[in-house]
Amino acid sequence: MTLLRRPGAALATLLMLLIGVAFLTQVVPYRQIVESRQQVAAARAELAALEDANAKLEADVAALHTEAEIETLAREKLGYVRPGETAYIVLDPPGAEEAPVEDTPEPEEERTWVEGIWDFLTGADMDG
Repeated sequence: MTLLRRPGAALATLLMLLIGVAFLTQVVPYRQIVESRQQVAAARAELAALEDANAKLEADVAALHTEAEIETLAREKLGYVRPGETAYIVLDPPGAEEAPVEDTPEPEEERTWVEGIWDFLTGADMDG
């Protein structure tokens, strides 16, 4: 009965409820769009890196067909020398190996719950 006495309040409550439901139903598709855009950007970056590596490898293959490159590789990899040249081999002293470096994880910065909600809505939490 009290709702009938105040139809404006009931209408405002219903309107706010509908707006809230509409907002919540748009969060998931929005996050999927953001994630798809991030995947496309990552794929484009990977494609660019692979194209650069491919171009470098093609240049290396083209260089292998020259006499100078063949001689350089024979000298570096196989230790070939020309007649009259003296070859020297430099060895590292024993125990000169470097100790492996351990990666220490960086501590995560503490974020407030408001920042967490904002990251969820904007898709920033999917970057990691």
